[in-house]
Amino acid sequence: MTKELEKDIQNAICEYLTIKKHYFWRTNNIPVFDPRKKVFHKMPKYSIGGVSDLILLKNGVAYFLEVKRLEPKTYQTADQKEFEKNVKSNGCIYKVVRSVDDVRLLGF
Repeated sequence: MTKELEKDIQNAICEYLTIKKHYFWRTNNIPVFDPRKKVFHKMPKYSIGGVSDLILLKNGVAYFLEVKRLEPKTYQTADQKEFEKNVKSNGCIYKVVRSVDDVRLLGF
């Protein structure tokens, strides 16, 4: 049994959302690596940890989608849980998705 990587699940979801013509974008909250110095650059000022992998806008609502693997099942980090709490407290929708089917079940 091949274990699907999160990046592959995320790419499949992005392809699906593109085909369905949804307005979304991926977030990149990993610092840039400098191969010459062999270090990661600092994140820009005011960056926050735990930002969801995908942000999707539909009918005036912002959806924040965190992509996780199904097998072995992976879980949110403390930063991701804090981000989820802040998203929900501001009236937006946050969901952990593990497949294109999960995204379809949300109505996309």
